[in-house]
Amino acid sequence: MANEPIRVGLIGAGRNTRDRHMPGFDKVAGLEVAAVANRSRASGRTVADQFNIPTVYDNWQELLEDESLNAVCIGTWPNMHRTLSIAALEAGKHVLCEARMAATAQEARDMLNVSRAHPNLVAQIVPSPLTFKVDPLLQKMIGEGYLGELLSVDVQSCSPSFADVDGPMHWRNDRDISGFNILNMGIWYEGMIRWVGRATKVMAMTKVCVTSRRDENGTQVQVNIPDQVNVLCELANGAQAHLRFSAATGLATGNEVWFHGTEGTIKVDNGLNVWAGKRGDTQLSEVPNPAEMQGGWRVEEEFGNAIRGTEVITRTPFDVGLHYMEWTEAVTRSAQTGQAVALPL
Repeated sequence: MANEPIRVGLIGAGRNTRDRHMPGFDKVAGLEVAAVANRSRASGRTVADQFNIPTVYDNWQELLEDESLNAVCIGTWPNMHRTLSIAALEAGKHVLCEARMAATAQEARDMLNVSRAHPNLVAQIVPSPLTFKVDPLLQKMIGEGYLGELLSVDVQSCSPSFADVDGPMHWRNDRDISGFNILNMGIWYEGMIRWVGRATKVMAMTKVCVTSRRDENGTQVQVNIPDQVNVLCELANGAQAHLRFSAATGLATGNEVWFHGTEGTIKVDNGLNVWAGKRGDTQLSEVPNPAEMQGGWRVEEEFGNAIRGTEVITRTPFDVGLHYMEWTEAVTRSAQTGQAVALPL
């Protein structure tokens, strides 16, 4: 459909859809966001009025019945991603699904299997954007052997805030909605596998620091999704990785990544500046990262190009999404059993 118009329906229109996808879709020639179905008709109408979307549906089922739409952007919570993605694919529509891919690895596997049954349709997960700026530079340095043999990777994503003991219940704290997704660990793991490849074994310890929160009715409810996670991984290339995530690390310095090899060290600081040093150096030096080398957000462009057959989805295809969902679930399985978990599940 190289020259056919792309008509997209929005299923769910949360912040990422409004702030990122709508501006991105506007830049794709021949693409129109033509319909929306949100949590209510009133909220759908609000979004439609804001972005001049011509049609508002009462529910997602009605939207998928619209034969004039050939693509959907799914912006709901993770617990609905399997249902909506499969229904859209079976309705003959290309799918751009918000991250995280699903609530569980099995749901992600179901999504991948159905997408493979419809090879003429594009199936894309919204990628982790946190490291776009440094991805090309890191891939180049590591790929060209700057580190020598990779020995270890350390990823830290720790909030500078103290434990939010008085905070309300958020959907990210609700296992029924989030599934096995915890904090932003899937986002960082997706970034890590772009640089150094996949994990084959996982060991984890987790802690729920804030054990209860107030729901929308003001009732204290139990929280069972951790807000502190430590993960050890064995990578396919033989290196080891340590990933640490916390929402209860007051005055911490934020995000940081270290790569250690036999011949070199690379550090990414909280500002996404890259520092490096070789054997014989006494300190790290900042590595230039010119603007023309930096990656950036082009999710909607990639989606449109893939529909038109001019580009293959790399950020992020469903098979990669399944892997990070297996890794995510392995973290919880290991934490619950105290045992190492092998990948793939």
